[in-house]
Amino acid sequence: MTTTASTKQDILHHLLKRGQATAQELAEWLAVSPQAIRRHLKDLETEGLIEFKNNQSGLGRPQHVYCLSREGRDRLPNRHDDFALDLLDTLAETVGPDGMQSILRQQWQRKAIEYQRELGEGSLSERVAGLVRLRQAEGYMAEFYPIPEGSDPGSATQFILTEYNCAISHVAESFPSVCGHELEMFAVALQDCKVERTHWIVNGEHRCGYLIQSNF
Repeated sequence: MTTTASTKQDILHHLLKRGQATAQELAEWLAVSPQAIRRHLKDLETEGLIEFKNNQSGLGRPQHVYCLSREGRDRLPNRHDDFALDLLDTLAETVGPDGMQSILRQQWQRKAIEYQRELGEGSLSERVAGLVRLRQAEGYMAEFYPIPEGSDPGSATQFILTEYNCAISHVAESFPSVCGHELEMFAVALQDCKVERTHWIVNGEHRCGYLIQSNF
């Protein structure tokens, strides 16, 4: 039997992945009565974990469309570290903006080589799957899917990688270049690939998305 706590957690995870949903959509997805869902939503709203806006569709009453609040996002797996942020602030004051950019660039390059070593030289599909596992271990709610070419899904040379949260969101707010370098980092990690950003939490979207394409 699903507990109240787990149902609320499921609601938060669903809103994290989908961006927003109505009470009816959540009830159908969780196979819970609309009345029960509304009670959970009221509790989550009271806790400050979700918020809603009114969506007018047709001539009927406007619907409440729910999404995560900032506090709700922070409640989900997120390994931001206040000590690390304080340390970066002190470092920035010590070395200045140019020095800080150089340090952050070295950091993402080091991370890219570390990823590359972990992923090895398997197929692109295997390496993308491996990258998702590495990101999940670091606190990202990540997943991927192939874009099939023709009728054979196994022939895909393009993949969509999606991250529904930012495990370093507080750091990224103070030092945007940390996540701005992810395109280069992923391209180096996967080797012989082109990586394009399709969605970005920094721009107000509910997820970060990347199109990964083989160069061959």
